[in-house]
Amino acid sequence: MIEPNLFPGHRVVVKELAEDPAEAIEHHMSLEPVDPPDPRRLGDTDVIIRIRSAAVGWVDLLMTSGQYQHMPPLPYTPGLEYAGEVAWLGAAVPPEQLQVGDPVLVDGLLSGPRSVGAYQAYGGFADYAVAPAEAVRRLPAGLDFDQACNLLGNYETAYHCLVACGQLQAGETVLIHGASGSTGLAAVHVAKLLGATVIATGRSDDKLAEVRAQGADHVINCKNLDGSPGVRRFRDEVKALTRGLGVDVVHDGVGGDISLESLRCVKFGGRFLIVGWAATPAVARGKGQRGAPNANMLPTNLIMMKGLTVRGCPTVLSTLHDPSIRAPRLATILQWVEEGRIRPHVSRVFPLTAFKEAMRAKWRGEIVGGCVLRP
Repeated sequence: MIEPNLFPGHRVVVKELAEDPAEAIEHHMSLEPVDPPDPRRLGDTDVIIRIRSAAVGWVDLLMTSGQYQHMPPLPYTPGLEYAGEVAWLGAAVPPEQLQVGDPVLVDGLLSGPRSVGAYQAYGGFADYAVAPAEAVRRLPAGLDFDQACNLLGNYETAYHCLVACGQLQAGETVLIHGASGSTGLAAVHVAKLLGATVIATGRSDDKLAEVRAQGADHVINCKNLDGSPGVRRFRDEVKALTRGLGVDVVHDGVGGDISLESLRCVKFGGRFLIVGWAATPAVARGKGQRGAPNANMLPTNLIMMKGLTVRGCPTVLSTLHDPSIRAPRLATILQWVEEGRIRPHVSRVFPLTAFKEAMRAKWRGEIVGGCVLRP
């Protein structure tokens, strides 16, 4: 029997993949009424979450057009990461692990659209979701629901890229592109925790001012002054900030033109970390057709003559290939949270009914740090 504190709600549904996320937002996503999950159909280790906050991430957008490397079966509800309260527990979940009413966050690698297994349809853009108990963690002390749903994916990515792949050390200088985005801003926070000097780039003076307030040592607006596409030459500014040496590490989550300019900003023997390609989302075909007809290219002559290490940093895929790398990463991030050294920055909050407005704002790059939907 459905427990009396579970009421009908709503969820966002993607029924068909679009050519690109903008088309998906307009034509292939809808907010639909839905009955609450029925405990009689759930397993002994399942948990029903009453969702309070769900992050709106870049991957949520790419998934709607099948341009992300992972595609959940259709139909599905977007929302890789979310936080809320435990509304129901299966009989086999020990009370010392979870209890009804606990504030929790849900691990997006173990449940939801990016997970592997039986829980892919349950995303955070909804009033309720079902997750396995192993994916549900009590909310870390000091974080609210909005911050909690912006924690794991962003900071695990920053840690994997800068620490595991980039070996960033105290005293080094790192150039972080797309620093106003949720993963980019997390990279700024992590780099500062490691004792590095951060040079952050973006295309908006207002957003860069927020990035600087969040800890970046220097900021560079890389857009062309005449408003034309691409990026302006900024290597001279980077060289001036590094006494002519160049940076030790580039954290590139943007791709496209900025990658080429960045190769001219790195010192000999530096590390170039490929984190994403937000500036060129159409690298892959739309509608989940795969292939990479518009793949980004890097000049091998510059890479060779500068003795650079170029490293692809796919956090999720690396973790799937070697699950052992995750435990120490999580332990460090949660320790930083406990010590009050990490607080995800959330700049925009929308009601669930305004999910299209929230996704458009994310797609247009209007958000600094986290963007949240609240059922």
